[in-house]
Amino acid sequence: MAKSIPLNNSVAAKHSPISQTKSNSQVKSRSHAKISWRDYYEMIKPNVVMLLLLTALVGMCLASPGWVDATALVCGLLGIGMLSASAAVINHVVDHKIDSQMARTFNRPVAKGKVSIAKASWFAAALGVMGFVVLSIWVNMLTAWLTLASLVGYAVVYTMFLKRATPQNIVIGGIAGAAPPLLGWTAVTGEIHAHALLLVLIVFTWTPPHFWALAIHREKDYAKAKVPMLPVTHGVEFTKTSVLLYTVLLSLVCLLPYLVGMSDLIYLIGSSLLNIGFMYYAVKLKFAATSQTAMKTFKFSIVHLMVLFVVLLLDHYVPLSL
Repeated sequence: MAKSIPLNNSVAAKHSPISQTKSNSQVKSRSHAKISWRDYYEMIKPNVVMLLLLTALVGMCLASPGWVDATALVCGLLGIGMLSASAAVINHVVDHKIDSQMARTFNRPVAKGKVSIAKASWFAAALGVMGFVVLSIWVNMLTAWLTLASLVGYAVVYTMFLKRATPQNIVIGGIAGAAPPLLGWTAVTGEIHAHALLLVLIVFTWTPPHFWALAIHREKDYAKAKVPMLPVTHGVEFTKTSVLLYTVLLSLVCLLPYLVGMSDLIYLIGSSLLNIGFMYYAVKLKFAATSQTAMKTFKFSIVHLMVLFVVLLLDHYVPLSL
């Protein structure tokens, strides 16, 4: 008669039905705990969207001789914000494989698997549809279609094609990210104006030195992910030169609002000081860079654009002429 071998308590517990039920419930609870509102909030890239909305707000204000109409202000910013957030989520979905290979982005919700591609896609679609409806009903169709075109330009043309096809991706695709001042302007007036296009030109010219500074800092990441950013295809030194030249061009473009009579002395002084600061970082990046100069240049570029548009706003409501 064979002896019965007593099971180790831990082994027995492991294989018991009660233990397995507890284990399964723990796995499920951990799986649910991984998804939170913070993951969805992160996917909309709130800092980027807020900067875009600031430029849209300034476009609205500069288009109005007085205070902006409340409906255009609230619904315009809401609709533009929703479509911008939708584009950001689509970027998370399309770039999840690239993001998973880069130190800066590997922990993003879709790249990390915390939010599924399907859920993120539905979230993007819901944001996009709601944003378009808000703009088309409570603002105007011109703003709705232009904002949708900006979404397609960023999420499809840039993210799906240009980013993987050419080192000039950020230059060509930058027009989509530069559109919010125009969108704000059309939300108030219902028409495209040369002054609005000048604001777009400022953001468009600002984008390459802003993004290439980050690309220099993350050059190894982009090379690992096989993304043909300028530092990867043409080298870091060439990119530093490009940052410097575009910063010079940006300084000239930033003079145009004053030269065409769109702004006055406050803007001239403020923009000049900001451009001197940007030039300082661009020159240092080219000729006396340390390991942190590229990242400092990138961070200052964000401050540059944000303060530049605040100065435009201040100049509009507190005109000061020579």
